[in-house]
Amino acid sequence: MTEQKPSLFSAGVIVASLGYFVDIYDLLLFSIVRVPSLQSLGYNGDELKTVGLHLIDMQMFGMLIGGVLWGVLGDKRGRLSVLFGSIFLYSLANIANGMVDSVQAYSFWRFIAGIGLAGELGAGITLVAEILPKEKRGLGTTVVAVVGLTGAVVAGFTAKFFDWRICYYIGGVLGLALLVLRVGVAESGMFKHTQDSGVSRGNFFALFTNGKRFLRYLRCIFIGFPTWFTIGILVTFSPEFAKALGVEVNIDAGNSVMFAYSGLVIGDLVSGLLSQYLKSRKKVMVLFLSLSTLFTFIYLNVFGVSDTMLYALCFALGFSNGFWVIFVTIAAEQFGTNLRATVTTTVPNFVRGALVLIIAMFRFFEAQTNILVGAMLVGGICLAVAFAFLYGMKETFNDDLNYVEEL
Repeated sequence: MTEQKPSLFSAGVIVASLGYFVDIYDLLLFSIVRVPSLQSLGYNGDELKTVGLHLIDMQMFGMLIGGVLWGVLGDKRGRLSVLFGSIFLYSLANIANGMVDSVQAYSFWRFIAGIGLAGELGAGITLVAEILPKEKRGLGTTVVAVVGLTGAVVAGFTAKFFDWRICYYIGGVLGLALLVLRVGVAESGMFKHTQDSGVSRGNFFALFTNGKRFLRYLRCIFIGFPTWFTIGILVTFSPEFAKALGVEVNIDAGNSVMFAYSGLVIGDLVSGLLSQYLKSRKKVMVLFLSLSTLFTFIYLNVFGVSDTMLYALCFALGFSNGFWVIFVTIAAEQFGTNLRATVTTTVPNFVRGALVLIIAMFRFFEAQTNILVGAMLVGGICLAVAFAFLYGMKETFNDDLNYVEEL
């Protein structure tokens, strides 16, 4: 008897989408409330930037550690255990972030939140890619990305009406409420089959012991670098870039994030649908990386524009980086079932965690030149690396995912 495949809006897709919604809400909330939260803790002036960068670093370190931890658990214990375990951890961390009374406590809980945030997306995308037929899995991951990325837009609006501490509490409660839905979600059949077969699963170090497999892994990571350069540098520090560009009106970082993620939502929807139409992941990646190159150059060279134009450029930057859904789907499709969760969870978190390196490069080049030239140099490096590693990558649109890696 043929196994009935879940529909595009099955429980697994819905929970993965809502989990990513809360994930993105928390992940971007700090960028939105950075200034008011640090001001309430007694920081002002240049401290808002330096302390803010430190807290982002701590969050990203947490995501690097969590990416490996959750990824290995996803292949060893199952996709659902990671999906709900990560939601539970970052929900508690969200609530704790709303209670901090010092930058030390803030730093610790951003680190814990980072660990929690590292698991949801990879587990969710892996689950969706495995439970849907290949002709629908691109649409399924698009649904996850589009619903999830609206979390940043909601975070932006929430921050306009509530104190920053309340915003963190709201995120925590939303995550905990989502755990109620865990009963209706079934585990991936591919994972169960692999589990029953006794094949080695979740061997993170196996990604480094075979040259071709390691190169495949590196390709998956490096093609995503431009996204977090855009969000972590250009958008998060848009007030500082606006001053350097001679924008006369004060720019609100929360608005910049909201406009950028509005663009990301639309970009992810367009890239996902376009990928289905073209039956190709790579062609869409080339198109959107090219758009990202164009809008990054424009953003860093529009001297004396209005605040409206700068926000419009944040939207354009977000749209041109709306290949996140394609990027994560590619990672899920490049590896066998016994390593899929490990790869799909670690890849986006290594990209997010690479923001630590990107920030370090940005600080270096900014000190040698200025904020605009520094950003141009770092952006150029990230985009060049992405194009270089995309070249030669295998097209996986029509691949059957029901196989295992020979370890």
